[in-house]
Amino acid sequence: MINGRVSHWWETIGAPASRAPLPGDARCDVAIAGAGYTGLWTAYYLKQAQPDLDIAIIEQEHAGYGASGRNGGWLTNSITGGRTQYLRSHGRDAAERFQREMNATVDEVIRVTRAEGIDADVVKGGEFNVAYTPAQERRLRAFAAAEQSWNHTDLRLLEAPEAQSKINVANTRAAVWHPHAARIQPAKLAAGLADAVERLGVRIYEQTRVQEIEPRTLRTSRGVVTADIVVRATEGFTARLKRERRTWLPMNSSLIATEPLPAEVWDQLGWNQGEVLGDFAHVYMYAQRTADDRIALGGRGVPYRYGSQTDNDGSTQAITATTLGEILYRLFPQAAGARIDHLWSGVLGVPRDWAATVGLERQTGMAWAGGYVGTGVTSTNLAGRTLTDLILERSTDIVDLPWVNHRVRRWEPEPLRWIATKTLYAAYGMADQSELAGRETTSPIAHLADFVTGKP
Repeated sequence: MINGRVSHWWETIGAPASRAPLPGDARCDVAIAGAGYTGLWTAYYLKQAQPDLDIAIIEQEHAGYGASGRNGGWLTNSITGGRTQYLRSHGRDAAERFQREMNATVDEVIRVTRAEGIDADVVKGGEFNVAYTPAQERRLRAFAAAEQSWNHTDLRLLEAPEAQSKINVANTRAAVWHPHAARIQPAKLAAGLADAVERLGVRIYEQTRVQEIEPRTLRTSRGVVTADIVVRATEGFTARLKRERRTWLPMNSSLIATEPLPAEVWDQLGWNQGEVLGDFAHVYMYAQRTADDRIALGGRGVPYRYGSQTDNDGSTQAITATTLGEILYRLFPQAAGARIDHLWSGVLGVPRDWAATVGLERQTGMAWAGGYVGTGVTSTNLAGRTLTDLILERSTDIVDLPWVNHRVRRWEPEPLRWIATKTLYAAYGMADQSELAGRETTSPIAHLADFVTGKP
């Protein structure tokens, strides 16, 4: 089993050839910290809108090194933290408009992959989430009723027989499905976007760490970059910036990929429409069937490292492969004995209120986007288009969506962050175990953990 090497996705296509680092102090119109999806989409749409803009992206490793090249490949319509958080502040119409834009963003990403010739293994098969315990079923049915009360969700509740005919997850009690999701190969999308923005004339400097962001200035390990606008697009690595340690919590998520499974296993599973798959556990899993017939399945390994530390090239504790493997074989006994070929981890940014944000301070020239909590494959595209409109001062339908210029308080200092995160995820794990053992209602431990974390 390979552990780390960034991700299975990069291992499959090979690490990209290194781009040159920043040669020294520089000046440009727009300077972007981070060559993940957020930074790449922002540069892409800015150049499409105004080709003469001088844009530079500064990246500490290589384009797509972070969560953009390590995630589960879910291009789906989820609003980070949910729509209901915006009811009091913005009203129902604004929340539903946000959902409509997220639905359209799934199709926009697919459109760009086709227009730019990016072969990212895209299959739009929708999002399928399953319940396999009584407590999960209660949560799923309540979720379905709530979702169906909103416009633009297009969610269907599937009873057990129909659900199992779609994807044969063991002990399925019910499931939900909606059409606004696609499977992708994350590293292929990141690599393709990086090539696309370079064709447009954007400069990407790699092996250059942004250490501090100030008004109209990026201070890096290789020089100072000044610009009219500076964009913070550092997501899970934001805590490494000076003065940003408590802005977002770098949450770790881990994945495994099996060996390619034989046709007879897929015949039994019936998982053949490109659906992305999740469940209603508290420590939830997320999965896809890859283009080369593997199951890639993710979940929480070690959710947080003391002091907001980030991982080393995706490596993680081997016990995480065992934990995720147990989930895999429990859900898909047909795959019992399948070898796990790869284990890796990545970090995602978690705001204190679990709500993503995008914004611009015109007076300082400082822009930002992130805090996606795992919804970034789609959200980054909408963020990039929104930043483009904010930077170019264009009045469009997306510049006043509820997440624009949203602010949230900072995370608590250490050791409180580490103690709370470790304790709370242990509580979620205990709640899941009690429900697997037959508890028919959601564990009070999980309710308490949700309340303490502020998780919606």
